[in-house]
Amino acid sequence: MRLLTFRGGVHPPDNKHWTADKQIEDLLPKGDLVFPMSQHIGAPCMPAVKKGDYVHVGQKIGEPQGDFSVPVISSVSGTVKDVTFMPTPSGTDIMSVVVENDYRYEEESPLSPREYKGLSPDELRAMIRDAGIVGMGGACFPAHIKLSPPPHCTIDRIIINGSECEPYLTSDYRLMLEHSGEIAEGAKILLQIFPTAELILAIEDNKPTAIQKMSEAFKGIPKVSVVALETKYPQGGEKQLICATTGREVPSGKLPADVGCVVSNICSVYEIRHAVVMGRSTLTRIVTVSGDAVATPKNIRVRLGTSFRELVDAAGGFVKDPVKVLAGGPMMGLSVNSLDIPVIKGTSGIVALTEKAIQLYEEYPCIRCGRCVEACPMGLLPFKLNALSLRNEYDAFKENGGMNCIECGSCSFMCPSKRHLVQSCREAKRSVIAAMRRKG
Repeated sequence: MRLLTFRGGVHPPDNKHWTADKQIEDLLPKGDLVFPMSQHIGAPCMPAVKKGDYVHVGQKIGEPQGDFSVPVISSVSGTVKDVTFMPTPSGTDIMSVVVENDYRYEEESPLSPREYKGLSPDELRAMIRDAGIVGMGGACFPAHIKLSPPPHCTIDRIIINGSECEPYLTSDYRLMLEHSGEIAEGAKILLQIFPTAELILAIEDNKPTAIQKMSEAFKGIPKVSVVALETKYPQGGEKQLICATTGREVPSGKLPADVGCVVSNICSVYEIRHAVVMGRSTLTRIVTVSGDAVATPKNIRVRLGTSFRELVDAAGGFVKDPVKVLAGGPMMGLSVNSLDIPVIKGTSGIVALTEKAIQLYEEYPCIRCGRCVEACPMGLLPFKLNALSLRNEYDAFKENGGMNCIECGSCSFMCPSKRHLVQSCREAKRSVIAAMRRKG
């Protein structure tokens, strides 16, 4: 099987051995659950309940605002304890609904399998929207929007992202091993939405068991193929995945639909199956809890809204105080300063690292070696963008393609001077976006 890939990228140690062989364990929450009203790109939801209300499993507690939004659904039954701003994995306080779990898990309405093969693409998209499904690979783009391309775009390729290139994380890998049949049915639903398209499932070649398992699950489904990708980071980036599997390049400022592609994360496809077939909203998330600070690294299926602290406790706690705890992986994950934050739709992992694993280095002046340029999967000049950011030259930053940075961290990983390249680009992008909003 020929290995597909893209230009640039890096090969960090994957450190997946901690949890690759750990089956998914189910964990029921013990404490209160926190449901932020913004768990997706787009307009935040408005709270649909108030303090003192009783809610059921599957009940909408956050009302979407406009088309570019999806509902927030309660994953437990219980009494609304508060509606207030609460800390989240993003590092910001967001309006949230706090539910006191009554441990009954009473559902709003009983679930039952339903027939979907005669439904139209619009009816399927509505089911996906109402279930609150987003891109669960990290970006949290509303799934129904991604599956609703502009009229001028003809979709001929559906790409399912099973690469999971971020070090330490294995939740998608375990999902493919343990739920391959459900993923295959989710793929059929995507083909029903885009009946003229072909579907590609892309998996990195360091996951041969997943490639075999998914190939068996897809056997007999027309217009479907499983391809092996070279193990390289960020192989799972949307534009990199499209380039690797189709040879097409998404122009700056354009979307995958503009080159005839729709990309969906493996976990999102699994959730789409449950929404359409079972009528079930997105209630849970499989989270990898790993790192050298964790006593017993695991893959845990947990209800949305559960605190990070409960997952770490379920993994045996810390064997040594971590220097850094990340929501996500070490390349693109966000450092968190507390475990008292909730699991949200985009939480793929909790990685706790000691000083030995972090290897903190002092930042030195750029030596113009060009390694960051070779590593950048977007073809940018990270050393130049870094200098422009530090000088607050944001117009020049934009002119040099800074807004195309995907913040993957490949440049920082390769830099021998340990320059804070991706951090400076991230800060410059935020400043540019803030300035654009001020201008209206």
